[in-house]
Amino acid sequence: MKSVSILVTESSVMQAIADPRYLFTAVNQFLVEAGKQPFFNVQIVGYSSEVKLNNGIFTVHPDQLLQEVHQTDLIIIPALAGNMAGAVAANQPFVPWIVEQYHKGAEVASLCVGAFLLASTGLLTGKKCSTHWGFADAFREMFPDVEVTDGNIITEENRLYSSGGANSYWNLLLHLVEKYTNRETAILASKYFAIDIDRNSQAAFALFKGQKDHNDVSVIKAQEYIEKNYNDKITVEQLADKVALGRRSFERRFQKATNNSVLEYMQRVKMEAAKRSFETSRKNINEVMFDVGYTDTKAFRTIFKKITGLTPIEYRNKYNKMARHKPQHDVI
Repeated sequence: MKSVSILVTESSVMQAIADPRYLFTAVNQFLVEAGKQPFFNVQIVGYSSEVKLNNGIFTVHPDQLLQEVHQTDLIIIPALAGNMAGAVAANQPFVPWIVEQYHKGAEVASLCVGAFLLASTGLLTGKKCSTHWGFADAFREMFPDVEVTDGNIITEENRLYSSGGANSYWNLLLHLVEKYTNRETAILASKYFAIDIDRNSQAAFALFKGQKDHNDVSVIKAQEYIEKNYNDKITVEQLADKVALGRRSFERRFQKATNNSVLEYMQRVKMEAAKRSFETSRKNINEVMFDVGYTDTKAFRTIFKKITGLTPIEYRNKYNKMARHKPQHDVI
């Protein structure tokens, strides 16, 4: 039997404690109904005997205190709420225990922005990690020695697991169920909880807002120009001229400020505009492609899929009910 320790931390998201408990106990029930032994010993573990969450709306009483758990097989770090730096600081008492258990052989899985607490242990240094797409830049700033895998639903490296944003953690939990039991049990759980077991990217859900939380006025001016003129063909030289910088200096400063090259930024702005058009209009794919400044269908399709994880047709059909019921004349 595998011991699963679900941490109840300060500023935890309640669902990220209740959901893994529900899933692993449900899997035990499936196994018992199939005439097998339950596989998971599921415990909620806390630093104190009572933890208040959501400004006191919820109160959690852990099954065990941290100091009572001398060895476990799997640690679940729930998603955190609020300011990430503050949440990480408030939960530092968990860090030595997590590190100790990991070195004893435990696996550690962070759900969504629980990755911030996992990274604060130092165990992720030099490794890859997933987190909510909306917190990726903040994560990079706090933990520059950890590689964020943009868009991934699940990242696994050296007994450390992390998941993408919000409900993506269900896919990580199913991944762990499959690893510890078998594919058949994981599929049964996915059907019971109505989860797409093989979803592997959160890219389609990401909103590109442009990284402007920096103080480089010239770069902000260039960003704003790109966003207002995304349907035009803009060159790096034109942008550098507009902000009165040499091309090399402009590119270096742009990369440092936004974590994107100029070309990547232009592509992401154009693709964000294309996404919004696919979601809300009846335009076919060629029309949207021309609207955002592309004339090469192969290039448009390739970049769109790279950024969203879906082809233009797949994205439109997924997010636009009007388009699904309207005859289309797409060529890509």
